Amino acid sequence: MTSINRTPLLQGTDSDLEDNDIQESLTAKDNKPLFKPLEPRDRFYAVYVIFYVLGIVTLLPWNFYITANDYWMYKFRDTLVHDHTVTGSEVKNKTTLQAEFTSYITVASALPSLLFLILNAFISHKISASKRILGSLICMLVLMLVTLAFVLIDTDKWQYSFFMLTLAIIVLLNVCSAILSGSVFGIVGNFSPVYITATIGGQALGGIFAAVAEIVSLAIGASSTHSALVYFSIGNSTIILSIVLYIILTKTVFYKYHIEDKFVSISDFGTSSSTAQLVCHKEVARKTWVYGLSMFLVFGISLCIYPGVAALVQSENKGNGSKWNDVYFVPTITYLLFSVGDYLGRIGAGKILKPRNESVLLILSLSRFVFIPLLMLCNAQPRSNWGVFFDKDYQYIIILFLCAISNGYLANLSAILAPKKVDDFEKEAASLMITVFMGVGLALGAGISLVMVKLL
Repeated sequence: MTSINRTPLLQGTDSDLEDNDIQESLTAKDNKPLFKPLEPRDRFYAVYVIFYVLGIVTLLPWNFYITANDYWMYKFRDTLVHDHTVTGSEVKNKTTLQAEFTSYITVASALPSLLFLILNAFISHKISASKRILGSLICMLVLMLVTLAFVLIDTDKWQYSFFMLTLAIIVLLNVCSAILSGSVFGIVGNFSPVYITATIGGQALGGIFAAVAEIVSLAIGASSTHSALVYFSIGNSTIILSIVLYIILTKTVFYKYHIEDKFVSISDFGTSSSTAQLVCHKEVARKTWVYGLSMFLVFGISLCIYPGVAALVQSENKGNGSKWNDVYFVPTITYLLFSVGDYLGRIGAGKILKPRNESVLLILSLSRFVFIPLLMLCNAQPRSNWGVFFDKDYQYIIILFLCAISNGYLANLSAILAPKKVDDFEKEAASLMITVFMGVGLALGAGISLVMVKLL
């Protein structure tokens, strides 16, 4: 901010100059606070827990849709071969809809997420975070209730129409998810890194939560539809809980300290010389582009082969009559193990915070490209082009777990370090920008995943 020349036309005395210097120093040239109250305590770690839950819900539609593999295999089975008594896990020869549905989910999730993550960055100063978060949560709940209702509807005679309708619901759900994710990361950027880790850790924990819910549903359900009914009911209950918790969050003193006006500014003492600083997104991008590119590479590479290709990987002993191989292998290994590895990676990044060197981080993110051919060479079925090189279950497990833990570690490291590169008033913009880079990676990776499935 350009300082105003307050020196009178007639030169004043030394004391006048000293008074003028004091006044200039009190003027908030960079809008830094004059008085800073003591930071309140996060009592019972309530805010930390709520951010964890919000992190879970930001990706809840994605996690719950891709993990419900048994349900989708049942819905899109060949009805001329398999009747209503067959479960999704008992279907051996996949139809085109069954084989490609996971990849289509990925595309239908990533593209609207990208568009609305970008839109959210521009509307964040026009619509309050509370309105964006509560609005997206309520819309998400309505759409998930519609998903729950379709579990009880026989769609065998209009499978393709149900397929298109499901994709439309996924698009709308991910619009809500993108607005919610961008808004949550925007506000959590104002807190210490441990709360950013909680939110990102919550996203990874959401994958574990969805996978465990699917496994429990399969274990207690008599059929694919009954299992799905339990499964999606758990999802809806989680969204309702998050709405309640967010309302509680906005009432806490700890939250208000970090989000609302925390400081007594100089204007409170009778001067209006302090002006608000405007965020220059170009300047924020200049400071954080390496972290953004790293985030783009991490998610772009992961989405090329997960979950589209990974969901098709079968156990080496599939068809031998074992429930582990036929029913629980995909939800336990492909979804639960990946989510656990992703979660451990994110938690590890929050504690270690290394490497801090931007170039090293970028090289590590780029090196994950090796996981694309490695997973393509696992036992994914059906396939007609690539041969199977890693045909053992343990080989697939090692490759998938390394892919997962590196995904979580490098993604969280980028998200934590980016806000540290900017000034305080730019932190929200930096966090939003990183989520946009993530969205671009998701969208590109999702599009490539369709190609990868067809190349098998």
